[in-house]
Amino acid sequence: MAAILADRKRMILDLLAEDSEISVSELANRFGVTAVTARADLAALEEEGFIVRTRGGAMSAFHPKILERIHAKKEVKTAIAKASAQLIDDNDTVIITAGTTTSLIPKFLLGKRDVHIVTNNTLLLTYARANPQLRVTLVGGEFRPSEEGVVGPLALQAIEQFHVAKAFIGIDGASSKQGFTANSVESADFVRKMADQADCVIAVADSSKFGNAGFARILPFERVQVLVTDSYLQSAFEDKLTEVDVKVIKT
Repeated sequence: MAAILADRKRMILDLLAEDSEISVSELANRFGVTAVTARADLAALEEEGFIVRTRGGAMSAFHPKILERIHAKKEVKTAIAKASAQLIDDNDTVIITAGTTTSLIPKFLLGKRDVHIVTNNTLLLTYARANPQLRVTLVGGEFRPSEEGVVGPLALQAIEQFHVAKAFIGIDGASSKQGFTANSVESADFVRKMADQADCVIAVADSSKFGNAGFARILPFERVQVLVTDSYLQSAFEDKLTEVDVKVIKT
């Protein structure tokens, strides 16, 4: 029964990714359930922070671009996030940058004690709020719904106050020439600043990001100590990374 409920909730989110709003009656008809059951599904999704209830239905709580990214390569991202979480120890201080893969890392920190996270990633709050052993410092600045992140001059200024053991950085692309990249200069500047505040920099990205350079350079490969990715990383990139002493962890 629990698996059926989880599948139905996932399909509701998929529907909202295609159509920004849906009614209770539409859900009941589509899934062959009662209106009461459809409302219960929506109430559960609202409690988890995925939707906003409307009169007679619901709408997604996220920007369409974020929804698309959340659902893309979901199983791969989950495996990468789980492997990344294993690199965090009790009493660690960590930075986690904005991104859909990085946002999943706190989901797998149950059982770890006294972990302090500094972040501009508002997506991860869904998981962090459920774990009393996590302390989260959310940096101030301009909230970008399309990124579910906080950026801008205030955020850059705020991040300078911190020093952490590990930074988990999300990227938009990577190439042998440019290293790790982002799709905007502003994002690249902020991720680079977050990496500067850490003793160890860990890039978190699925293999499809490699060979597709973004607009702005974040860091050269040699500035990162660890890459957590999936098993489909091209051997040419793995060789390039190991040449500059980057430890590659493949899920």
